[in-house]
Amino acid sequence: MARKQDAYRCGECGWTSPVWVGRCGQCQTWGSVAERDAPRPGSVAAHRPAAQAVPIAQVSAQAADRRLTGIGELDRVLGGGLVPGVVVLLAGEPGVGKSTLLLEVAAQWARGGNRTLYITGEESASQVRLRAERTGALADELYLAAENDLGTVLGHIEQTAPTLMVLDSIQTVGASQADGIMGGSAQVREVTAALVRVAKTRGMAVVIVGHVTKDGAIAGPRTLEHLVDVVLNFEGDRHSGFRMVRAVKNRYGPSDEVGCFEMAEHGIVEVPDPSGLFTTRHDEPVPGTCVTVTMEGRRPLLAEVQGLAAAVRREGPVRRVTNGVEFSRVSMVLAVLQSKARLRLFDRDVYVSTVGGARITDPSADLAVAIAVASALVDRNFPHKVLALGEVGLAGDLRRVPGLERRLVEAARLGFELAVVPAGSRDRGARLPGRLEVVEVSSVAQALGVLDLRRPGRAGDDER
Repeated sequence: MARKQDAYRCGECGWTSPVWVGRCGQCQTWGSVAERDAPRPGSVAAHRPAAQAVPIAQVSAQAADRRLTGIGELDRVLGGGLVPGVVVLLAGEPGVGKSTLLLEVAAQWARGGNRTLYITGEESASQVRLRAERTGALADELYLAAENDLGTVLGHIEQTAPTLMVLDSIQTVGASQADGIMGGSAQVREVTAALVRVAKTRGMAVVIVGHVTKDGAIAGPRTLEHLVDVVLNFEGDRHSGFRMVRAVKNRYGPSDEVGCFEMAEHGIVEVPDPSGLFTTRHDEPVPGTCVTVTMEGRRPLLAEVQGLAAAVRREGPVRRVTNGVEFSRVSMVLAVLQSKARLRLFDRDVYVSTVGGARITDPSADLAVAIAVASALVDRNFPHKVLALGEVGLAGDLRRVPGLERRLVEAARLGFELAVVPAGSRDRGARLPGRLEVVEVSSVAQALGVLDLRRPGRAGDDER
């Protein structure tokens, strides 16, 4: 008797096997191999389409008019609001504020006279009611239900007929016709596909909350991100009130935009101008500080870097401690300072940190790190209205940074007077608002010379 071939298939990558196995032999995913129907040979017959194809210029765009959510920072990330029929996936770590943000979105949408349905699968209706009362998210057109069954959720949609539905979260809703446990790959894929079909049919916007894994990736099959129209990441440090919504995928707008929020006692608050969160105000210039401008998507944000170089009073290796800045980049900058700028750092403990819990991954902050450490080492300050931009190379040179003009415009708007940037990176014909003077330098040593940080101050002559 002929053995049945390829009777089982992996739902993640499509790998097939003649027998059932608990783990896929190709993508190594557990529990994704399931029995499938044998393929039937033959060709597919053509069918008459229900609607005839028309030139794209003749397709009406009125059905895709955006509607504002009432939260400006979220509308910025979405590209101007929610499109009817859009399916948005919002993912983030536990406790970052996903439910609080979406409850505020649902309330703002309902206050505009639009019926809204909020489905919670993780909390009871009374618990959500308490949070809504605390954050001021009560509205007459906001309907609430606590459900875990997909069929019941679809029934609520039929009865309520909302224009926006929020589901918190996709991993807590199951479909009886799908295999696997609730929150598994098959269940998540089936629930998402059903919601996408309903959203497109009814022209209803749907926002789904998704869990993340220990590595920060969105939990569930990769198909989940392909099925939805928009994927947003809600980021933030639980020890800091600052939050960011970052677009990863957006079919109806830019995918490199960010929105800024702050977690307060009464809920999520928009931060239209977040630059002040990552800088400190000093009445007098302080050694060991330097301001830079990072790019979060297309948005320039000011960030302050602080450095400290302490003399070693013990035997053993020196310390290198960083907070908010990549350790490897700081180590490289310190090596360049000692080798190319002739600063003595081998007998100093060096500490580099950011202000306000900012996390800097932009290489353009390298020069700010170098200036902050050099200022702390020679114990010499410079005017606090100075910022530095530039990626440091191993030869001590400075490389150009993208979006320089946009960064400089933001610095000029906030009243900065001097900007140190890599040579040849500016458009000579560009004009900046305010009194910002731009000085172009070609190396780290030249940048330190411009700010008079190569000669020792009160720290002594041994730092030369």
